[in-house]
Amino acid sequence: MKKDTIIFWTATIIIALMEGVMPALTSQTELAKEGIRHLGYPLYFGNALVVFKVLGALALVFPQVPKKVKEWAYAGFAFDFLFAAISHAAVDGINNGQTFFPLVVFAILIVSYIYQNKLNNQSA
Repeated sequence: MKKDTIIFWTATIIIALMEGVMPALTSQTELAKEGIRHLGYPLYFGNALVVFKVLGALALVFPQVPKKVKEWAYAGFAFDFLFAAISHAAVDGINNGQTFFPLVVFAILIVSYIYQNKLNNQSA
């Protein structure tokens, strides 16, 4: 059970840092704004995305958050990563690191989700 806990928290903290902390700190930089514009999205979309990413990261990290809310956070992040890969592939082509990277983070999210359910089943 200790190994499962370590795997879960490692994957979950990576997601929380990459999708909660980094966007909150960098969302108003010119680089971030240009990234949103480059993909053809309006700037307000980037702002809304940051708000939901921070809320989702908080939902994953805090144990007191109800399981249903955590499920929605996992689903939201899954859509975010898949659509990010699709957006980058459509704009930048498929042979691009920016197209592939969201899929790597999606794999980390899957690990977090699997181990969260594993830990919940062990404690039940």
